[in-house]
Amino acid sequence: MRSSRVARASMRGRPTLKPSSSRGLAPDTGTFVHTATSNGGWRASVSPSANMVLRPEAVRERLLRLEEVISRLEELRRLDARALREGFREVWAVERGLQLGAEIVLDVGNHILSAHFGVSAQDYEDIIAQLGAHNVIGVSLREELKGLGGFRNILVHGYLRVDPDRVAHFLQVSPSRFSEFARAVRAWLEKTAG
Repeated sequence: MRSSRVARASMRGRPTLKPSSSRGLAPDTGTFVHTATSNGGWRASVSPSANMVLRPEAVRERLLRLEEVISRLEELRRLDARALREGFREVWAVERGLQLGAEIVLDVGNHILSAHFGVSAQDYEDIIAQLGAHNVIGVSLREELKGLGGFRNILVHGYLRVDPDRVAHFLQVSPSRFSEFARAVRAWLEKTAG
């Protein structure tokens, strides 16, 4: 078995490209597999690996950062869609806060799935679905977090299509959903890792 330091170093290594018909671990890293998509592109996914170990302290550290993000988003909740259309500083702050929150939720979820359950999520939405299927989060939270992956992608890649009304909506609902996620993961960690 490799040391955790070696395993972490291998996660930073260059992923191996594999055709979509190929299943299994990338031989050079043991963690990442790139698969071909129907449109000729490539998709990276994390594959289950014996080298992946659940790191409760890393999860807890990310949850603390999520709480900081929640606090900042709550300060910005007073902003409505009109204010977001008119003030670039405000919209940038809100969008960045929502992106950070989404990234942390998805990062924590992906780590739990791959390291503890040996599950490789197909995309961001599948991370949320799989967390629910493995009882890390409850059914109601899973339903509330549906769409988070797609919204994250719009913030990161579809910046030309960002709808201020949708940003304002996510600003109102996300802090409580992110808080509920943090509580659920902490409770799961307590039962699982102590």
